[in-house]
Amino acid sequence: MIANLAMIPGMIMVLGSLLLPLLGKKAAWGGVVLSAISLIVFLMSPFGISGNVELLGSSLTLVRLDKLSFLFGLVFHLAAIISAIYALHVQDVKQHVGGIMYAGGAIAAACAGDLLTLFVFWELTAISSVVLVWASGSQRAYKSGMRYLIIQVTSGVLLLSGALMRLSETGSLAFGGMGEFGAIGLRLAGGTISTSGLLILIAFGIKCAFPLLHNWLQDSYPKATGTGTVFLSAFTTKLAVYSLARGFAGTEELIAIGCVMTLFPIIFAVIENDLRRVLAYSLNNQLGFMVVGIGIGTELALNGIAAHAFCHIIYKSLLFMSMGAVLYRVGTTKATELGGLHKSMPWTTAFCIIGAGSISGFPLLSGFISKSMIITAAAEQHHFYAWFILLIASAGVMEHSGIKIPFFAFFAHDNGKRPKEAPWNMLTAMAIASFFCITLGIFYDLLYGLLPYQSHYSPFTIGHVVTQLQLLLFAALAFVFLMKTKLYPAEIDATNLDTDWTYRKALPWLAGTAGAVIALVDTGVRKTFLALLATSTQTIRKRFNDSGLMGRPWSTSTMAVWATLILGLCLLLYYF
Repeated sequence: MIANLAMIPGMIMVLGSLLLPLLGKKAAWGGVVLSAISLIVFLMSPFGISGNVELLGSSLTLVRLDKLSFLFGLVFHLAAIISAIYALHVQDVKQHVGGIMYAGGAIAAACAGDLLTLFVFWELTAISSVVLVWASGSQRAYKSGMRYLIIQVTSGVLLLSGALMRLSETGSLAFGGMGEFGAIGLRLAGGTISTSGLLILIAFGIKCAFPLLHNWLQDSYPKATGTGTVFLSAFTTKLAVYSLARGFAGTEELIAIGCVMTLFPIIFAVIENDLRRVLAYSLNNQLGFMVVGIGIGTELALNGIAAHAFCHIIYKSLLFMSMGAVLYRVGTTKATELGGLHKSMPWTTAFCIIGAGSISGFPLLSGFISKSMIITAAAEQHHFYAWFILLIASAGVMEHSGIKIPFFAFFAHDNGKRPKEAPWNMLTAMAIASFFCITLGIFYDLLYGLLPYQSHYSPFTIGHVVTQLQLLLFAALAFVFLMKTKLYPAEIDATNLDTDWTYRKALPWLAGTAGAVIALVDTGVRKTFLALLATSTQTIRKRFNDSGLMGRPWSTSTMAVWATLILGLCLLLYYF
């Protein structure tokens, strides 16, 4: 069993992270070394199924390494190394332990061959990652971390429940297609899905931040430490994307869900003041592209979501790293308190612009060669509404992430702040991420060769390039017009209400109000009951004391009359 555990990709990081406290101040470097060793071992691992064990009469497959899991495992390793380098200046050992364990758990989950193994590492990612939120040390971070943990653990409970129900239905815990099995359940476009499949889909949806299930992301990520947010942005939601692609590819309902995910964050991101929170909404938007691709389910679409997840992890980490550097040097990422930082942080500015260009889909940058695959897949399958919405969402991404993030952080109004450039390790990590954004955008065949299906797709056609440049130009002109006419939403230091208000504020208020009303009613009922009890007791005492009606002595004749009446009553009851 120990040998089977040792062969699981990422276990070197999971177990090795427990030894990091022994390194003291060198714990940060230990995280880098562990991630690098794990990557080397991962690259040497053979494709196929391994680690088969029997548990409670069920067969478990601890490791399944194919092209899809390999791609996610590879980018998770790269993200772990980049994030660990970025965090080298951090002296808080628990952050290094939590970050490396979190990354290792995500890698192991992506290579899991059965639902029970997936569940174990699914929960490990939740428990280890919350440390990165709590490490901020504020009361708000503690409350946010508790909400994050509750939601993530709930996702795991649903996953376990669905897995056990599926074991009962099919006799198997295999982690594969779950969108079309079971005779009773929710009817989907491609068939039926059983109750177990529905539970698993909801579990994946929570972690993927489906609409109305998304607020844990905006609630927790901006409250994590500057380095912790970089770790968080890479693993949790992309693990959910991988799981959806593995289990629910071709489930057409996901197309509509993904379209909603691409659109609604644009409004919130445009009006949001905290730039890390803007990036959190932007993350929702990008996840929507991937969910649409999973719903389409063709080879081109699945290649697109795999490529886009790979590129997204890199450029989103780059953007969060740039904002983390700003937070480290300035102490805030609120747009109202920034501006003019390009004068003293030129390297961070340049790296942020590369990340912004990548997420916007500029040709020759990584986002362009992946996002266009999903849009093309939607067009090829005649999903016109999805194709049109993805085009609109592409322009929206340019607006809130491609322009707003670098503009308000490093340019815009100059607040006079002249902090030092980011530390060398932060710049190194951002340089590595920028290298990948540029290299994958130019030499895209390097990534296409790793995709699950053989790809003959060429992103640099006249149609693709011209269409994307038109969208980007339109978004840029719209931004300039709105700024010049002062119609662009003003940056205000305020809290924008989202649906999380219901459970952060409304439900606690309703619970408190209901408790107060219940306590008031309870007090009134108690007082009334006690008063009635006291009155009854007084009456009974009065009637049964020595001088009362029932307590004083009665004559023999009176007792005889009462005895006769009672006997007659008994006879009547007997006969009737």
